[in-house]
Amino acid sequence: MAMFFAGISGNVTNLLYHPHDIGINDNSSEMYITDTRNHRIMLYRLGVDNGTIILGGQGPGTNKTQVYHPAALYFDSISNSILIANYLAHTIVRYTLGAHEWELIAGNINGVSGSNSTMLRNPHRVALDPMGNMYIADANNHRIQFFYNGQLNGITIAGITSVPHNNASTLNRPYSVILDNQLNLYVVDTFNHRIQKFLRY
Repeated sequence: MAMFFAGISGNVTNLLYHPHDIGINDNSSEMYITDTRNHRIMLYRLGVDNGTIILGGQGPGTNKTQVYHPAALYFDSISNSILIANYLAHTIVRYTLGAHEWELIAGNINGVSGSNSTMLRNPHRVALDPMGNMYIADANNHRIQFFYNGQLNGITIAGITSVPHNNASTLNRPYSVILDNQLNLYVVDTFNHRIQKFLRY
């Protein structure tokens, strides 16, 4: 397993700067990391200390070879790709392993934030169900957005857009989502200091 130097940040290939998330490719034991403040996605292989930049590493930005404060990733074994919550670009992008650039799957291609059905504001986490439908913790819109596979128009299935609150139907900066095997949705309702469960959509 790769070794890192505790307490030391940097942008060389054996150092990270505020990493936020990790994903494992079960088929290859490869490890993918959102190296958030370095604005890059890193690949580490078993037993190798130095990683490989597979996306980004050119400073923050919104072109198709850059990421901008990537907060989280989701490894999709079916498509052999990584979904990235591109936090400060207000997008979710898909990077197919071995490609040269990402593909937009949610949000505005120019990195503009918004609250309508096609836009996001600081998405923090993404998950897929077995049908390839997507669930996004759209943190600063205080909602969970659902996207049918291949669609760019989302549906708010939890929370009220732009309304942070603590009653049963609202959220306040949801930072993470996960599905159980019945496709019930669990939300880390961060600023409300609670976990919310929503029945299958």
